[in-house]
Order: sequence, then C-alpha cells, then structure tokens
Amino acid sequence: MAEPVLPNISDSWFGHLVVILLSYATVFVPGYILIRLFRSIKYTEKAGTGLVDRLIVACVYGHDSEKFHFEEETTQKPSTADKGPSSGFGRLILCFGGLQVSYLTWGILQEKIMTKEYHNASGEVGHFKDSQFLVFINRILAFLLAASYITMSQQHRHTAPLYKYSYCSFSNIMSSWCQYEALKYVSFPTQVLAKASKIIPTMIMGKVVSGKKYEYFEYLTAILISAGMTMFLLGSTEDKGSAGATTFSGVIILVGYMTFDAFTSNWQGELFQVYKMSSIQMMCGVNLFSCLLTSVSLLQQGAFGASFNFMLTHPNFMIDCVILSICSASGQLFIFYTIACFGPVVFIIIMTIRQGLAILLSCMIYSHPITIIGMMGITIVFLAIFLRIYCNHRLKQIKQRRATAEVGKV
Repeated sequence: MAEPVLPNISDSWFGHLVVILLSYATVFVPGYILIRLFRSIKYTEKAGTGLVDRLIVACVYGHDSEKFHFEEETTQKPSTADKGPSSGFGRLILCFGGLQVSYLTWGILQEKIMTKEYHNASGEVGHFKDSQFLVFINRILAFLLAASYITMSQQHRHTAPLYKYSYCSFSNIMSSWCQYEALKYVSFPTQVLAKASKIIPTMIMGKVVSGKKYEYFEYLTAILISAGMTMFLLGSTEDKGSAGATTFSGVIILVGYMTFDAFTSNWQGELFQVYKMSSIQMMCGVNLFSCLLTSVSLLQQGAFGASFNFMLTHPNFMIDCVILSICSASGQLFIFYTIACFGPVVFIIIMTIRQGLAILLSCMIYSHPITIIGMMGITIVFLAIFLRIYCNHRLKQIKQRRATAEVGKV
C-alpha cells in the first residue's frame, strides 16, 4: 500500500515553511489591522505623553523628520589625516581579521550544525534540524549588542516608523532560514558560490523596488557570474546518486535565499536613503522584529522545548550554538566598523576573499571534491566580482573628477 502523502509533506522543508509562514501571519495580520486603525482615527492628534502613547506613535508614525537635522557623521569616514599610516593599516588588519575569523568560523559551524551528528552522554546519535531556532539565537544576541550600544552612545534622533523594519526583518529571517535549510540538500561550497552570485537577483530586485539603472559592465559581470556558477554546478562530483527531488529542493531553497536576501538589502537601502538612520539603529530595529517573529513562531510550534532539550543533552551542540551566535553578532559589528572606516569597496573585497576561503576550508575539512571545471567556475565567479568592484571604483572616480571640474569652471 502506498504511503500517505500528507505526512510526507508535513515533514518536508516545504511543510515546515508553510507552518512558519502561518505563524508569522499571526503577527503581521493583527499588526496590519492595528496600523490601519490608528491611522484612520488619526491617533497622533489624540496621543498623550505616556509610554504606551509614545510607543504606538513610534511604531505607526515615527517621529517628525522635519524636526530632525541630518548630519554627515554617520556616513562620513573617520579622518585619518592626523594619524600615521601604521594606525590606518592596523585598523585595516583588525577589520580584515575580525571579518574573516567571525564569518569563516560562523560558516564552518553552520555546516557542522546542519549536516553532522551530535552524541549525547549515553552515546546516542542525534541530528539538529530546526533552522528557525538557529536564526533566533543569532538574532537575540545581535539585538542585545545593538540595543546596548545605542543606550550607551549618542545617536541621531530616530524618525522611521518601527513597523517598516518588519519587512526587511521578515526577508532577513527567511533568507537565513533558507541558508540553513539548503545545507540539508546542497554542499556548503555550492551555497557559498550561490551567495557570491546574488548580485544577479539583487540587480533585478533593485529595478523592482527602486527602479535602479545599471551600467553595461554590471550586466557583463552578471553574465560571467552566471556562467561560472553553472560550470561549478555541472563540474561538482558530489553524490551523483542523490534523488532528483533533493537536488531540485536545494536549488529552490537557494533561489529563495537569494530572492529574500536581495529584497533585504534593497529595502534597507531605501530606509537609509529616506530616514537616514545609523547602521546600528538599523541593526537594532531589524533584529528586534526578527526576535519577535521567530520567538512567536517557535512558541506556537512548541519548538523551544525540543531545541533547548537537544541543547542540554548535547553539550557540544550548545558550545557550537554559543560560538555561532557570537560570530554572527560580532560579524555584524565588524561590517559596520569596516564600512565606516574604509568604505563599501574595501568591505566587499574583504568579504569576497572570505567567500573564497570559506569554500577552500569547507573542501579541506569536510572533503567536498571539486573537478577542474568546477575550479574554473569558481575562478570565473570571483574574477567577475573583482572586475565589478574595480569598474565601480573607477566609475566613481570619474564622476568625482567631473564634478570637481564643473565646480572649478563655476
């Protein structure tokens, strides 16, 4: 007799995804209704000065942006004119080392947690499967760090309605969930190369969300990245006997990861442009909603108990989770510090090097074989990324020279 279909669906990644989305809907739907209600009754005209009133206004309306004077210090690079070259070089080494250690360790642990076995005190073998719990523990520490920094430092007045963070928070959660879930179906090197290829969906999403226009070299590098990714996948020698459905699932989840991640960066870019919040405020707002959504979903599914029980009965898993969370949170802080000190171009170069090292480390530690065609594909992808970085940098220099020349003529 054939096995029932519904239990298979409920145990699959798709079934888990449906359950998670329904859980998030229990937050989004009431939130949407309340926002529409407060706006329809013009709540700001009736709001008092109490904590609840101020919280509702901050969530639904934000603060009056006209009363807010934007300064350049949040995006301005720290001056290095009064510091020696060794100081600037030292900070660059600090940023490079911090990002490499944080994200390389995070990537290796990510693969270990989702694909390897854990043994308890009785010698029994267990596999941890709840990707959403890993997202939660990463986000809670990042939120606490960002909130603590904001509390102890002076920040520009925050003007954005808090609910606007929920969109990129949701997409950020889903991209992270897809990232963890994909490791059940594809190798870590394949996932890393997919991350390197997310320029393509980011460009598409940029056109959809912001109507952005792109240069010819950007389209060329996108094509090269696609070609390199295809060569890598075709040249992969990992388990050729795996089921077609499993391979298809891995591809679908990776596409979902790149789509959600592309939306996250473009939506955050729009918020930065419109409301001019600081990076640490963005980090705090996004992680706040991420903690809310994941905790509500885990509570509704009763998954907290199972995950914490697995953590308590498998000490090595607990250690990996703690280190994973520390790496994720510290990595976000190094991202902001690197961009503030050296700009986005240097940051992208560092992270591109990190992706190459991540593939190399994963192949060495977990014995992922790659053919010559696969190696050529990896080389094409990263050469295309560096070409894109170089062309972007040159284009900015040309525009700056033209702007300077125009000012000189006037």
